Amino acid sequence: MYANKEALVATLQEIEDAGLTKHERELSSPQSAKVQTAGAEALNFCANNYLGLADHPDVVSAARDALDQWGFGMASVRFICGTQTQHRELEHKIAAFVGTDDAILYSSCFDANGGIFEVLFGAEDAIISDALNHASLIDGIRLSKAKRFRYRNADMSDLRAQLEAAKEAGARHTVVVTDGVFSMDGYYAPLAEICDLAEEFGALVMVDDSHAIGFVGEGGRGTPEYTGTMDRVDIVTATLGKALGGASGGYVAAHQEIVDLLRQRSRPYLFSNAVAPSVVAGSMKALEIAGNSREQREKLVANTVLFRAMMTEAGFEVLPGSHPITPVMFEGEDGARQAAQIADAMLRRGVYVIAFSYPVVPQGKARIRVQLSAAHSEDDVRACVKAFEEARAEVQG
Repeated sequence: MYANKEALVATLQEIEDAGLTKHERELSSPQSAKVQTAGAEALNFCANNYLGLADHPDVVSAARDALDQWGFGMASVRFICGTQTQHRELEHKIAAFVGTDDAILYSSCFDANGGIFEVLFGAEDAIISDALNHASLIDGIRLSKAKRFRYRNADMSDLRAQLEAAKEAGARHTVVVTDGVFSMDGYYAPLAEICDLAEEFGALVMVDDSHAIGFVGEGGRGTPEYTGTMDRVDIVTATLGKALGGASGGYVAAHQEIVDLLRQRSRPYLFSNAVAPSVVAGSMKALEIAGNSREQREKLVANTVLFRAMMTEAGFEVLPGSHPITPVMFEGEDGARQAAQIADAMLRRGVYVIAFSYPVVPQGKARIRVQLSAAHSEDDVRACVKAFEEARAEVQG
């Protein structure tokens, strides 16, 4: 018996007693708008499959063909013998798509965010982070010796105060770091205002655009395009694992010197295997589709508008916004229990959603985070709303 088994068991029991155990539901089908789980078909309203590309036949075909042409795995890191022609091709296409000099692939966006800060910012520098930034940004910032400042979510007055504090602390270089879209609320970061302040104080701007790339903005280029700041944001990170095929992999897109330095010193890049060949090929096809997916983006917007309007009309509290992330709120002391019970009742009705409660979201702010997809039909959206109404009646009596 290992020494800390009892402590681990006690911690697990505490998580269970608090109702915070995360249960993984097994799917017996490909990721799609409809999935098989627990032996039955369910409408899937909890995936990041915004454009419906996770099982798109062209994406699957590209990945399958890559297995024959490029093999299964690289068995190496990039600088040894892990770089294929298609790795650089994808990086060039990502850079062209988001409007930067170059891009660098990582095995995930978590690794991208974990590998950037300690390379670019030292003890003489300052990192100013939005309070609701993704965990990967928080962890990456912790690895840096830079001075750390935090501003209240999307609060530009507080951001100004933190920029002034960093300046007073004598920071050599300062970077403002934000999610492009905050994943639990579906809110967009005010990038234009952030860039205004950053330029006033001579700071860089970095955006994690994982919940926007491929489908937000006129051409699907993300929140910088959506907010008219593509030429003002210095560093963009994002994932290939959401709208762009939903597999794995992430990237940093930035000025040439930043990307070049990351290739030399970023530890998750230097010490992790290259992204698998089939994932590279499938992601490249997904990026191509996303760049020409006006119809899918319009369908996604229509589904989002319909769902938000119908849920509001049905008397549910929905956080305001226009993003496909649509949090349905269950606030108060009993909110976490109600959200969990309603999610369970919906699955019995063939609709798969997930409830979130503290500590994933603030205390008393439990929610079911619904995520719309272009792959959902109008009937799917209406079926989801109906399941919400029936589940609420069952749980609340």
